[in-house]
Amino acid sequence: MRILSSKTIKILLFIASISIAYCQTKNSAPDIETVIHKIDNLYLSNTSYGEMEMEITTPHWERTLTMTVYTSKRDKSFILITSPKKESGMTTLKIGNEMWNYLPKTDKVIKIPPSMMMSSWMGSDFTNDDLVKESSLLNDYEYKFIYPQNAVDSLLYIQLVPKENTATVWGKIVVWIFKDNYIPIREEFYDEKGKLLRVMTYSEIKNIDGRKIPTLLEMVPKNKEGHKTIIRYKTIKFDINLDKDIFTLRNLKKGK
Repeated sequence: MRILSSKTIKILLFIASISIAYCQTKNSAPDIETVIHKIDNLYLSNTSYGEMEMEITTPHWERTLTMTVYTSKRDKSFILITSPKKESGMTTLKIGNEMWNYLPKTDKVIKIPPSMMMSSWMGSDFTNDDLVKESSLLNDYEYKFIYPQNAVDSLLYIQLVPKENTATVWGKIVVWIFKDNYIPIREEFYDEKGKLLRVMTYSEIKNIDGRKIPTLLEMVPKNKEGHKTIIRYKTIKFDINLDKDIFTLRNLKKGK
């Protein structure tokens, strides 16, 4: 019978402790669909009304838009820009997978095809889909928990890969989430080759209208030096009575 040296025993015990810790970390992870559902519905409800600012920064210019946003579940959104004067009165309407913009200066309604949902909204680093949330992480992506080497104990990490029928340019998305409340703090967006293209961070978590949400979102593209866009929620109310006429083409020009 071979007797193991004390050094070998220590090595084996060390390996076993790592394996146990890894298994415990995996087993202690919550139901992944519960976590993704929380992220998907962070700002959504049956209805909502919000006032926000959008700061767009490039190496050559900066501007700030203020806007009001109305939503009805996931399928209807209405955005009205209230300032500055140059963009005031511009509106965006989304119903299902259809989207329109109204430009008051030319008095034109422009329909945005589904193929343009990943295009920039108002010259910002957010896409049309980011603003109106056409896609759903839970329904449109395959997902799994991941355990990066630099993982923080207080966070969960989820990797999402789009399903074949998902209209997106992303090869994968990695989300960092607090373990205790499932609130995201960071989203990384990669192309199909695994190159990081943009990062969105969530901060300034506040309790608004009975819901704990991040009130500041910062989007930074990694392929555009000096560019970033910040969204600040000034106020938001959930599950309120909204006039159904808000979400109509007729209201697109009225902007009310």
